Amino acid sequence: MQTLTPNTNLFAKRRRLTCSTQTSTLISTKPLSVFPTKKTNREHLRNLEKVLKISPSSTTEKFDTNVSSRQDKTSTSTLLGGLNLARIWPRMKAAVDEMSPKNLKRLQRLLSKSSQERSPKNKLGSKWRELHGLNNWAGLLDPLDEDLRRELVRYGEFVQAAYHAFHSDPGGSPRNVVLPDGSYKVTKSLYATSSVRLPKWIDDVAPDLRWMTKETSWVGYVAVCDDPMEIQRMGRREIIIALRGTATLLEWSENFRPNLVSMPEPKPDPSDPTRPKVECGFNSLYTTHSQHASSLAESLVGEISRLVDLYAGEELSISVTGHSLGAAIALLAANDIAERVPHAPPVSVFSFGGPRVGNREFAERLDSKGVKVLRVVNSQDVVTRVPGIFSDNNNNNQGHDRKVERKRGGIMEMVERNNPWAYSHVGAELRVDMKMSPYLKPNADVACCHDLEAYLHLVDGFLASNCPFRTNAKRSLRKLLDEQRFNVKVLYTGKSFRLNRTTIPGHGDVLPSPSS
Repeated sequence: MQTLTPNTNLFAKRRRLTCSTQTSTLISTKPLSVFPTKKTNREHLRNLEKVLKISPSSTTEKFDTNVSSRQDKTSTSTLLGGLNLARIWPRMKAAVDEMSPKNLKRLQRLLSKSSQERSPKNKLGSKWRELHGLNNWAGLLDPLDEDLRRELVRYGEFVQAAYHAFHSDPGGSPRNVVLPDGSYKVTKSLYATSSVRLPKWIDDVAPDLRWMTKETSWVGYVAVCDDPMEIQRMGRREIIIALRGTATLLEWSENFRPNLVSMPEPKPDPSDPTRPKVECGFNSLYTTHSQHASSLAESLVGEISRLVDLYAGEELSISVTGHSLGAAIALLAANDIAERVPHAPPVSVFSFGGPRVGNREFAERLDSKGVKVLRVVNSQDVVTRVPGIFSDNNNNNQGHDRKVERKRGGIMEMVERNNPWAYSHVGAELRVDMKMSPYLKPNADVACCHDLEAYLHLVDGFLASNCPFRTNAKRSLRKLLDEQRFNVKVLYTGKSFRLNRTTIPGHGDVLPSPSS
């Protein structure tokens, strides 16, 4: 590589220099030279700073800003344009591009909550069954279909509404659930009861946190689309069940009961070694009732049955969505609805950061009932890899056939069937990766990897497994920055301070991300 070494005595007389075919007197004053291989990029940059007379205290970020503003105006009318930094130091070009006025304007849009953008709403009348797993999402996941991306983000926002409603009144029942879509109305609040009992003295130690030890807690809601125009756009009336993740101490205690238990059967066959089994704690939260409230299972089946009867004759769909613990309970709910609700419409599950729930027979049972499951999984999220001893990371969109696997036989087959911790994932998988985001640190902590807002950020930017983060992502970064500030790259936190504010509103005065 060759570079120009300007003569500083002549620099004051000749300030215009280009790397074109024109002859410059500077070339004859000092011949071109090749950088020694031992010199580093930092040394080249320091030499360049001397030529441009930049003070040593200037930061690289300030330098990049000045460079980009001059380069965008005239790339060859300045010394920087003539030296062509992209050839001298490729990494500097990336920094210059990130700080260009075009990208700064886009970043400012993403950091502004007032300019929230969404992907356009397309008519789904002829496509909604495919988006809900009619063909197990074949051909829609990698690359990710635009309509499916918008639907997934929308379902995630329904779960976020459940989180925020719970935190608004964790000790009671939220009066108002602010839904992300005004076309829907809440028809039923849902409660889960734990079978675990904690010592009474715990409430005396921390009376202000008594909601953390309540046996029964609000976990979500049922909502139905009530807007004729939206029903026409979607091609059917949609019923949504949204479930939040773990929040109370009793819910955490249920999470740590990982042994598999048999599901209740109308006519159980004790001699059948292949009965469907699910995690003890998840099943407890779903089926346990209290003195003052029925179980989540009974409330949910009753409400869905009522809505199906109410809208009989219409095209209906049921979408169950949840995050973390809510993703686990969503599978139990979908199984129950498909089995116990007469004339049940198509049931689909869209989960985020969900753990394994049951054994392989439970997964096959859901599949046999026509329940479609799409799991959104972050590769760095450890929750999606528990509980269980036997790892089952295969998924339907990769052509995995469970029936073929069952024929393998042998000792491993017998051990897996009889092991109380032999779990299996359910349905198709959309795998995203934290490292693909240009904004989040690749070594983000466990809470960020499992955070629902981080999931929606990754889904919004996902194009395909072999593609970078999409440049026209719509989702605002403000919420991600406010909730996961220390997991966002320093480059962007600095930009956000300069572009929008000197301090982050509410930082330190609000609860951490409700979906952590």
